Amino acid sequence: MTLSAARKRELLRQMYTIRAFEEQAEQLYALGKIHGTMHLSIGMEASSVGSMATLRPDDLALLHHRAHGHCIARGADLNRMMAEFMGKETGYCRGRGGSMHIADVEGGNLGANGVVGGGIPIAVGVGLSLKMQKRDQIILCFFGDGAANTGPFHEALNMAAIWTLPVVFVCENNQYAMSFSVKKAFAIERISDRAAAYGMPGVTVDGNDLMAVYEAVSQAVKRAREGEGPSLIENVTYRWRGHSKSDANRYRTREEIEAWKQKCPIKRFRAHLIEEGVLTEEETDQIEQEAYAAIDAAVAFAEASPEPALETIEEGVYA
Repeated sequence: MTLSAARKRELLRQMYTIRAFEEQAEQLYALGKIHGTMHLSIGMEASSVGSMATLRPDDLALLHHRAHGHCIARGADLNRMMAEFMGKETGYCRGRGGSMHIADVEGGNLGANGVVGGGIPIAVGVGLSLKMQKRDQIILCFFGDGAANTGPFHEALNMAAIWTLPVVFVCENNQYAMSFSVKKAFAIERISDRAAAYGMPGVTVDGNDLMAVYEAVSQAVKRAREGEGPSLIENVTYRWRGHSKSDANRYRTREEIEAWKQKCPIKRFRAHLIEEGVLTEEETDQIEQEAYAAIDAAVAFAEASPEPALETIEEGVYA
């Protein structure tokens, strides 16, 4: 699969939009306009955008709790997404889901999951459904390095493999499960090496290189669509912010964070497009400005939207 110049420009726009959304989310929290916590993906934009770019409109995706970027990369309406984030009635889930549970089923986004690793076995169920219905759709399942050390990860990958399901498992290794380093949590260098135990391909890529992510996930998607079963992709990346807003960040050094900031995925892809002649410096600046303006407009829409009415509190509650 090759990307056209127009498509590459759109992917850069998505990356800037994600960065703008996350920075605005942080500001809204500081202003006391957000209730509860959030998990920001600043510094991880290439993983979500590069992975989602491989999907057809009718394909599906399951997300984890750090999924604002994935929603945007899947084409979410920014107004509805921001409204959901701010708990407003006009949001995707009428304000009931908030930061960690935004879903757009019609758009192929089956939703995020606040439980670490919770989406992995769900993806197996979706994959089994697709196979039984003889559809040629695939499902992309995102999770973090911490989820790869939970029981459901091992059970789900084994079932997906023995049933040859159209699932692509994407582990976003951002180096820390909350505050616990992957260097202490794994006795192997690459999480993708675990794929061999289940009889599926495992690939580790530079998760801050959009094109590397796109190429690796494209191959896995092609394999799944052709009925050859699941794959495990490990995108090695880094979150610049803490695990959540309650994270004091005492377990890592400023030097480490700064070193990863030098590998900024947006700057790398921007430089790549300029070098290719796809965009000029001025055009990339314009894309960045437009992305930030779109998020400002989304905030204005959300702030002008109504709060959910108290009498509707039980709507959508089934247990």
